[in-house]
Parts: sequence; C-alpha cells; structure tokens
Amino acid sequence: MNIAQILSQEFNTPVDKIEATLKLLEEGNTVPFIARYRKEVTGNLQDEVLRKMESRKADLEKVDERRQTVLNTIEGQGKLTDELKKEIDGALDLQTLEDLYRPYKPKRRTRATIAEEKGLRPLAENFMGEGTMEEFLQSVESFEGLPKEEILEGVSDIVAEEMANDAGVRRLLKSYIRRRGKLISEVGKEPNPDYAMYETFSAPFKDVKNHNILAINRGENEGALRVKIECDEDTLVSMMCQILKPVKDKREMMETIARDALSRLLFPSLERELRRDLKEQAEESAIEVFAANLKPLLLLPPLGHKVVLGIDPGYRTGCKVAVVDENGKFLDNSVIYPVPPMQKIAEAKKIIMDLAKKYGVEVIAIGSGTASYETEQFVAELIAEKNLDISYAIVNEDGASVYSASELGIEEFPDLDVTVRGAISIARRLQDPLAELVKIEPRHIGVGQYQHDLNKKALDDRLEGVVESAVNEVGVDINLASVPLLSFVSGIASNVAKNIVSYREENGAFTDRKQFKKVKGLGEKAFKQSAGFLRIASGDNVLDQTGVHPESYPIAELIMREGELNEEERKQLEEAGNYTVEDIRNELKKPGRDIRGGSDDVGLRRTALTMEELTPGLELDGVVTNVVDFGAFVDIGVKKEGLLHVSRILKRGQGSIYNKLKVGDRLKVQILEVDKERGRISIDYAPKHS
Repeated sequence: MNIAQILSQEFNTPVDKIEATLKLLEEGNTVPFIARYRKEVTGNLQDEVLRKMESRKADLEKVDERRQTVLNTIEGQGKLTDELKKEIDGALDLQTLEDLYRPYKPKRRTRATIAEEKGLRPLAENFMGEGTMEEFLQSVESFEGLPKEEILEGVSDIVAEEMANDAGVRRLLKSYIRRRGKLISEVGKEPNPDYAMYETFSAPFKDVKNHNILAINRGENEGALRVKIECDEDTLVSMMCQILKPVKDKREMMETIARDALSRLLFPSLERELRRDLKEQAEESAIEVFAANLKPLLLLPPLGHKVVLGIDPGYRTGCKVAVVDENGKFLDNSVIYPVPPMQKIAEAKKIIMDLAKKYGVEVIAIGSGTASYETEQFVAELIAEKNLDISYAIVNEDGASVYSASELGIEEFPDLDVTVRGAISIARRLQDPLAELVKIEPRHIGVGQYQHDLNKKALDDRLEGVVESAVNEVGVDINLASVPLLSFVSGIASNVAKNIVSYREENGAFTDRKQFKKVKGLGEKAFKQSAGFLRIASGDNVLDQTGVHPESYPIAELIMREGELNEEERKQLEEAGNYTVEDIRNELKKPGRDIRGGSDDVGLRRTALTMEELTPGLELDGVVTNVVDFGAFVDIGVKKEGLLHVSRILKRGQGSIYNKLKVGDRLKVQILEVDKERGRISIDYAPKHS
C-alpha cells in the first residue's frame, strides 16, 4: 500500500507535498509547528487538515498491518489466489478487509462444519456448480451412510454459510439496506417519557440524523427502546441468488437456502455491522460538533486586565463570591443569599457594594448554572439602583466544579473551599477564557451533545488537539502563563512547563527568547518546536513579542529595512518563500496583538430581561452558546436560551450549519414563540440581520 498516494487522492494534495509532510511528522515535528512554520514544505496545509491526515495515516497503517496477517493466514491455508490477493491489497478499511477474510477465518463449530464433518462438502460444491438439479440429486442418492433428508439439510447448511460469508453478497446487501432499509425503534421493557418521540420511530436508514441515532442508542441501552433494521426480505433473497447465479432448475432450492441464510446468519450479522457503522458515524459527528463548538469558545475575546467579581450562583447554599485583581490574583471572597429560599437581598447588596468599593471592581462575572437567572436579576437591579459604573456578563461555568475539586485547583488554592475556587474560575474565565479553560478536561466543557455516550479516548484525543491548536494559534506570554497553559504549547511537555514556571520564579521574567534554553528540559528540539509560540510581551527584542520564529529573525530584519537591501539580501528574501515572508509581514504590522480581540468585543450587560417581557416580534441582541445538528442555542438575556432552528439558518441542501455559525457569534434576533410551560423560546434572525 502506498500511503502517500492514497492520502494524496483523499486530501487532493500533490503527492510530493504529502511525502514531505509525512517526513516532518515522522521526524517528531508537532502539528502546530508544521502548520505555522513549514508552509513552504506542505503547501500551506492547515492545522485541521494535518490532524486529519495524521489520523488517516494511522488508520491506513492499521489496515496494512492487518492485511499482512490476513494474507499470511490465507496463504498458509493454500487458498490465496491472485484475484483474492488483488482484492485484499485494494482494501482501504478494516471492514472491507474482514469481509474478504471472513470465509477463511478459523471457524467455531456450526451447522455447516458439522455437515462438513459428515463428508458433505463435495455435495455442496456439486450443488453450487454448473450441473443440473437432476445430476445433483443423483449424487445425493449415491451418497452412503446418511438419510437423504439429512444430506439435503447438511448441504443447505454448508451453502447457507458460504452465502453468508461471501464478500460480494455482504457488500451488495449492505449497500442496498443503506439505501432502502429503515431504522425502527419501539417502546422497550422500561418505558421512559424522555424517549417518547422514539417509541414509534421509523425513518429511512439513509435519512436518520446523527443526534437521533445517539438518542435511540441511549434509550436502547436504558431498556426504554427496542431497535431494529427492516428491509424487504424478498428483494434481498433475489439479490443473493442473482450474485450466485444458480442453474435454472436449482433456483427454487437456492432461494430456500438463501432465505435461511439471510434470516439465520446474514441479516443479524449485517444488522450488527450497520448499527455499529451508524453509531460510529454518529459519534464521529458528535465529536466534530464538540470540536467545532469548543475552538470558538476557547478563542472568545479576553476581558483583559480588569478587576472582576465572580459569582457562582446557588439557591440553598447561597451564591459564592470571589474577587480577583487585574491579573487574576485572588483577593477576597464571601457568600450572599439574594435568591430563594433565603432572599437576604439587602445584606447581599451591602456585601457586593463593600467588595466593589474596596477593590475597585469593574465587571461582575455570573456563572451560567443553577440560579444564574435570578442572580442576574439581582445584579442588574443593584447596578441600576446604585447607578454603578459596573457591567456584568454571563459566563459558561461548565467544568468549573471539576476544576474546583481537581488536584490543580487544590494546588492553586489549598486553603480555600471548593466552592470559592469555582467562583474564582468563573471570574478568571471572563478575564481570559483560554488561560482558564485549559485547566479543565475539554469534554467537561458543555458545548456538545451526548458526550457521555461517546468513545472517551476518541473524544479526548480530538478535543485535546483543538485546545493545542487554539493555544498555539493565540500564542502564550511565557512570563504570565500557568503550567496547564504552557503544557499545550507545541513541544512543551508538562514537566518542562513546570520547569519554566520554576525558572521564572527563581530568576525573574524572561527578557529574551534565547533564555528559554536555560530551562531544564528545554533543549534544541523543544526550543525549535515551541519558541515561536512563546512570547515576551516587553522583552529586549521586538520580535520576541511576535509569532516570528527565531529561525526567521534574519528574514524579519531584512523585511524591516526592505528599502535598503542589496541584491544578495533581496535574493535571500525571495528564497525564504512567499508564505514565510507574508506571515512575518503580518506579524510586524501589529507586534504583540491578540488575535482574539479585546475587551470591546466582550458581551457585557447592564440590564436583564424576564420571560414575561418576551413577545413575538421583539428584537434582541444574542450570543450563540452552542451549535448542534438541529440548530443553534442563543443567549438572549433571559433564563432560557432561544433556539434558532437549522431550517432558519440554512436553505435545503445549502451546506453545514457549522460553517454558518459558531459559539460566540453575535446575532440580531427576533422572538417567534415563547412556551412558558415547557420553558422553550423559538427565535429567528431579525428582519434586518445581515
């Protein structure tokens, strides 16, 4: 198998670029480094494409390894023909390979093997041959030692198993079921109202949505649903006979055998494979949804250096409050009870006012969980009542409790209660979402669906890649970054990240990128992979605060004095490559800029709405909080998010919703319908939305 050739076709990229890219990966270069600093070599392949290519390469290598085992086994049986070898060599996925190998696998004892033990294999081959039915029956009559009925049953069992194991039959039937079959779900032994819509569910196999598949599978696992695939049996039997092409007068017996093979062996097996394919497809889609939503969340604009009061809302146990300074350093904490059942509103107002005055609070960050809406109402009322020069924002708090109870949370704040750590995390998430969110396992950040039903390793691997991509896309201030943030920098292992922080604490701030090599464990290889992503905000060299890699400093210096270059220097600039030169020019335009934007891009509020104030036609500003297959959830400033249905985002056949909207997008929307009983809000784009 020529992996580079296959990847070239699949990724529509010249094979020489694929080979060069694979060489870079094999040499231990990271995806962020290759994507950012080896564009000339790869032809400007993006981070996302490189990750998919790396994953596909690993899949093809697994197929190749399995292929060798299959070939060796069949060859050892003396059954490897040139035609079969060609088919096996052409297989590009494990399922195709296993279908080809199926007839040659060591078998457990079956009805067919029992028949073979009785010596009936030659008769079965006679039946499948070109002779007439009369000739076959004469062979049966001349077979000694067994009753005719038992002989015919044994032959049928052997032929049925041959049919069920035939790669061509399996491939054709599977394709037909995908096109014409139906997925059916019915009420199970333990009915659950959560799955009511799936108790009489029936849809063409090819049209079942991925989120439907995940919901149905969960319902089946909980015993609430029974699930099956249906397809016209007569058509499938006819297709089997067409492939095997029986002699005309054998057709009736062949159809009987095919029907038995289908119901007893083939369909149950294909149903398992097809259900597994659906599950893998749905899981892969859900993981991609999670990834598509996670990156824009990580890249939300940072509030920056402002004093923030974080509130982790709660009913019975109160709202935990924590104040952090402009650099995220913890200053103070308290507990307030502005919401039911306590509703100590006057006391809560006094506590907030005292903290705001003492520390110069500029913004309040309110967690999005339980009691968030009531807490927002309280904060908005306080700001209006006291005419405070303070804004507030609702912050996604998913995963904050995980961080609070984690080893990292305990290590950062060993003397604080777990709930106070949560309030600190909420405040810091507003200051710098990326720096705080990297402290949490990505799957705990609620921007997907059914994450608890997905393959944990596949989900974690994909999301860690997204975090790594985001961190390196933004870059990291080496003098401020935490160990978790540094650990996602290209080429920096967690132990080296700790060593960077230790070096900083012992020797003071880094002033030059050359100093990075003094850190224990940060040798030449790690320096090469990481240096361009580690920034020094106020160092000795202006290039140290940019994404320009130290290896390209000579080129950057030529660009900075481009008007006075001699012929040899101009030639150097040309040889550097268009991608490299263009990237350096962009970095030099705004040294130290943050690609995420600034505090002006953060959605701050001073007032709040109630559900009662929502009426059809009302236009509001909203922020996308989650995007899923069936639509986008939009925060419009009330307790419940509005649902912008996919049909209002895309025209039929227009493309993917994930190419139209992302987490953090700001929209002008209008209310369509408010269902107060069910707590649902339907929205559409406002008429003037562009």
